[in-house]
Amino acid sequence: MNVRMELSRILIREVVDTQIIELREADAEDESEARRFPIVIGLPEAQAIERRLKGIEIKRPQTHDLLASVIEHLGAELESICINDLSEHTFYALLSVRTADGELIEIDSRPSDAIALGIAGSVPIYVAEHVLDSAMQEPL
Repeated sequence: MNVRMELSRILIREVVDTQIIELREADAEDESEARRFPIVIGLPEAQAIERRLKGIEIKRPQTHDLLASVIEHLGAELESICINDLSEHTFYALLSVRTADGELIEIDSRPSDAIALGIAGSVPIYVAEHVLDSAMQEPL
């Protein structure tokens, strides 16, 4: 089963190479009981997520902008993001893209890239239950 999550914060520390995003369970009845976990990402990915969240335009497209443009120009739509695995401290994600002819395809992605791509369009983020359980036990 997949659990709906939301980006709850981005921690950008420009003096180190690794940054942190935190995902929080979206449909928890009590905010204090919402499950949450961090994902360590790189500085460029954190900056891309923050920029897309704030709607900041840049002169030339970054990879996330390029992929969003390709999906749109092909008449497809990013329907959801699912963080579907955690192995050896590495998260894995899938982009669920609906093609112009209605076919749903899944594309392997890093979670940070998937979130950077989907965040501007409010694309839902899901995490597989077994990943959520494991992530909450992982040391940062």
